[in-house]
Amino acid sequence: MTRISAKVDGTVYQDEVEPRLLLIHYLRDRLGLTGTPIGCDTSNCGACTVDLDGASVKSCSVLAVQADGGEVTTVEGLATDGEWTGLQRAFHERHALQCGYCTPGMLMAARDLLRENPHPTPDEVRHALEGNLCRCTGYQNIVRAVLAAAETAGQGAAT
Repeated sequence: MTRISAKVDGTVYQDEVEPRLLLIHYLRDRLGLTGTPIGCDTSNCGACTVDLDGASVKSCSVLAVQADGGEVTTVEGLATDGEWTGLQRAFHERHALQCGYCTPGMLMAARDLLRENPHPTPDEVRHALEGNLCRCTGYQNIVRAVLAAAETAGQGAAT
């Protein structure tokens, strides 16, 4: 067992974990943060995308011990006091989901994009999201939602 300490969605957790425990299983099984789904378990679908120390990672391909000393934000950590971010509102308002399975990963990847590029083009949004698979929507509304969030953020609303 290895002792880790990580800040997850603003709360510091200290745990003993198996060195081979994946971050996705730590988040879901140990911390009860089930908003991040287990998708393909091979890092192909992106459903399990979280933010680790300021970068999007697929949590099925990261060990929990790699988050030691770090900060993790899951989809559950996006809202503040129950108030959705501009990006979450844009996804809701633009119907950028159907079954919702890919939505947490799409939100996290889009958040990362907007941090790095606050005014992306449609092609830049598509490129940023290409590691996240959606089998329901055809991506059009997802791209529209990200662009709307970028526009709203440019007017002072937080993404």
